[in-house]
Amino acid sequence: MFYINPTKYRGRPLTKEMRLAEEMASYDLLDSLAIGFDRVDHDHADTIEACHEVEKVLGWQVCKNLFLCNRQKTQFYLLMLEGDKVFKTKDLSKQLGVSRLSFATGEDMEHMLGCRPGSATVLGLMNDKENAVQLVMDKPIYDAPFVSCHPCTSTSTLTISRQDLLEKLLPAIGHTPIVVDLPDPEEE
Repeated sequence: MFYINPTKYRGRPLTKEMRLAEEMASYDLLDSLAIGFDRVDHDHADTIEACHEVEKVLGWQVCKNLFLCNRQKTQFYLLMLEGDKVFKTKDLSKQLGVSRLSFATGEDMEHMLGCRPGSATVLGLMNDKENAVQLVMDKPIYDAPFVSCHPCTSTSTLTISRQDLLEKLLPAIGHTPIVVDLPDPEEE
């Protein structure tokens, strides 16, 4: 049974008890930038089905975050797209001009983003001090008024405003997104 705390909180947890250091670092960063956020706590939500349950409490759709790389493992990408959108590497590869994209390893994710598999997040880019990871946002996520993400652990989900993401968070961590427009396979 997947547990979700039925309360939507405003801001960080009151205590650090039972919280990972990576999660607390996410809250510290958001607070330091005066970025307000809503938060829902839950069991590990590493599937879209679990995220749909979280959405009911959060009041906003949870986006999918995929950590990708080229075949040579010289280029890494964090892709943000709608949770239900089917992802096809050929569509993204074509728009980025990169051949043969695939999923990066969990070890690479932990090393570059400070996140474990199932917890990939735009907030993990705060750990990418060398700017080795390119943020890629699908147009519907980029255009939405809010963005959802995990705080470097899949046991909480946050919603922040698009404006705060683009004008405060990303400049502070030195990342600029590439916006793509991935087709919905049902419409192809």
